[in-house]
Amino acid sequence: MSEKTVTLTDNSTGKSVELPVYQGTHGPEVIDIKNVYGELGYFTYDAGFTSTASCKSDVTFIDGDNGVLLYRGYPIEHLAEKSSFLEVSYLLLHGELPNKAELDQFVSSVTNHTMLNESLKDFFDGFHYNAHPMAMLTGVVGSLSAFYHGELDINDPKNRELTAHRVIAKMPTIAAAAYKHLVGEPFVYPQNHLSYAGNLLNMLFSRPTEKYEVNPVAERALDQLLILHADHEQNASTSTVRLAGSTGTNPFAAISAGCAALWGPAHGGANEAVLNMLNEIGDVSNVPKFIEKAKDKNDPFRLMGFGHRVYKNFDPRATIIRKTCHEVLEELGVGKDPQLELAMELEDIALQDEYFVERKLYPNVDFYSGIIYRALGIPTEFFTVLFALGRTPGWLAQWMEMVNDPEQRIGRPRQLYTGAAKRDYVPLDQRS
Repeated sequence: MSEKTVTLTDNSTGKSVELPVYQGTHGPEVIDIKNVYGELGYFTYDAGFTSTASCKSDVTFIDGDNGVLLYRGYPIEHLAEKSSFLEVSYLLLHGELPNKAELDQFVSSVTNHTMLNESLKDFFDGFHYNAHPMAMLTGVVGSLSAFYHGELDINDPKNRELTAHRVIAKMPTIAAAAYKHLVGEPFVYPQNHLSYAGNLLNMLFSRPTEKYEVNPVAERALDQLLILHADHEQNASTSTVRLAGSTGTNPFAAISAGCAALWGPAHGGANEAVLNMLNEIGDVSNVPKFIEKAKDKNDPFRLMGFGHRVYKNFDPRATIIRKTCHEVLEELGVGKDPQLELAMELEDIALQDEYFVERKLYPNVDFYSGIIYRALGIPTEFFTVLFALGRTPGWLAQWMEMVNDPEQRIGRPRQLYTGAAKRDYVPLDQRS
C-alpha cells in the first residue's frame, strides 16, 4: 500500500475503506479506487472519465494550467524547433532520443515499408468518388491486417516493432491515395530519396504531366505540424486505441478505431471547423459583427480555434506554429487569399481584444494548422487525415505500452443504470 492514503466513509453505514494515493512524476496525485466496490459496494461515477486516470503512462504529460506539453519528458517547444517527425516517432516508441546509428536504421526501416500492396489500389476503387477521406483511411488501415497477418503476435516485441514501422511508413501512402481518389488523379508511388514530409507532399501534389519540386518551407511546416500532433495524453482517440487494444485485437484494427474516433468534429475535426467558421463569416467586413456574436453568451455562434479544453492559459503548440504559419503565408504568397486574410484579422483581434485576452481565448494549434493546410492547397475535408497521420506514432506508443503493462486488463467501464426496473412480459393481446 502507498504511504499516503485517503479514507472514504459511507455515512449511511459508517463503514470506511482506506485507499492508496499515488504520485506520478508530474501532475495531480491519483486515488486508487479499485477496492471501493469490494469494500463498500459502490462503483464510482465520472461521466466522460474527466477525473479518472485509466492507466499509468510514461509517454506524454500535459499541464494545461501552465501550457506545458512533454513527450517523454522533452518540452514540445524543443522538439518542434530542433527535431524531425521521424526522430520524435522514435522517441515516442522507444522512450529515448536515438543516436545517429539508431535514427538512420529507424528512418531506413520506415522508408523501406512505404509501399502498399498493389491489391489495395482496387480497395480504393470501391469507394464512391466523393467518399470522405477519413472513411477511406479508416477502412484501409483496418484492412492492413489482411496483408500482414503472419506477423501479428502482439506478445512478440519484434512483431510489435515491425508493425509500428509499417503503420508509420504506410500512413502517408494511404493518405495520399485517398486524396488522389478524391480529386480523380492517378496514385503517386512513394520516393525513398525524399524526407517523410517531402514524400507526402510529392504523393499529394505531383502529377505525371509535370515535374514537382518540394518547397522546403512547406516541407518543414508539415513536418512540424506532424510533431505537434504526435501525441496528447489520454484523449478520446488514444483512449479508443487502448480500449480496442485491451481486447487483444490486432494493432491495425486498434489504430483504425483511433482513426474513427479522431474523425469526430469535437476531436480531430476541430481544424476543419475553423475553415467552416471562416466560410460562415465570409468577409473581413463581417468580422466585427461575428466578434460581438462570439461575446454574446446567448448567441450560439462560437469562434472555432480559440481557447482549448485542456490548456487554460495558452496552447504551447500554437505559440510554435504561429511563427511557421506566417512564414508559410509569406513564402507561398497566398496572404491575399480572402479566407486567409480573414483568419489573420481574427488573430489580430483575439490577441488584442480585452474580452479574449482576459479569458485567455488565444488562437490554438487547430486555428493555425487549418490556415497552413489551406495555404498548402489541401482541401478542408482532408485536414483530419493529416491529423491522424501525425497522431499515429503516439497511438502506437500508447498501444505498445498498454500491451506491456502487467496491470492491464480488458477495458470494462461501469454504468449508472437509470432504465426501467425489472418487470414481467405482457402478452400482446393484453397491452393497452
